[in-house]
Amino acid sequence: MTKVAIIYYSSTGTNEAMARAVAEGAKEAGAEVRVRLVAETAPDAAISRNPAWRSFVDAHQNDPRASLDDLEWADAIIFGTPTRFGNIASQLKAFIDTTAGLWLQGKLSNKVYAGFTSAQNAHGGQESTLLALFNTVYHYGGFIVPPGYTDPLVFASGGNPYGPSVTVGSGGPVGQADLAHGRYLGKRVAEVASKLVAC
Repeated sequence: MTKVAIIYYSSTGTNEAMARAVAEGAKEAGAEVRVRLVAETAPDAAISRNPAWRSFVDAHQNDPRASLDDLEWADAIIFGTPTRFGNIASQLKAFIDTTAGLWLQGKLSNKVYAGFTSAQNAHGGQESTLLALFNTVYHYGGFIVPPGYTDPLVFASGGNPYGPSVTVGSGGPVGQADLAHGRYLGKRVAEVASKLVAC
């Protein structure tokens, strides 16, 4: 059974909803899946200034946290992050910065990787965030599997070939087209990883 780890950061729930959709798609393709939230690193005072952020942190304080074991275990890794000034969130970056030991041992190479993101508006840096995220994968020696334009539903959710990218405006719920794009990404990654594992 192909093993897929979904490693994500979410501050108010958008990327959590996408992580769950990606997991559904991977499971549909027959994969064993781990969904892991990275540790929160923001100061408590900053979190408390945003009621939605505070609520999310409190509601998910007991969720399993991402670990290096999850990366070593997986055949495929899908990272999820909100867009922060056209780049990945510092919380996810802090986790990635702990992976050097696995990288030095070659334990992050020859795996399948993909990503998803979100932003407040349609030009909030989603594409640059995913491209920045993939810089890490180049260093790992991994295989990037984006959705591309391999299914019409990519267009329905905004047409980002690099990965699902949600536009949430003022914090509304994630749309069905975006969730479908997430499920498709999970399925595609699991299917490609299963072919690689079989080689």
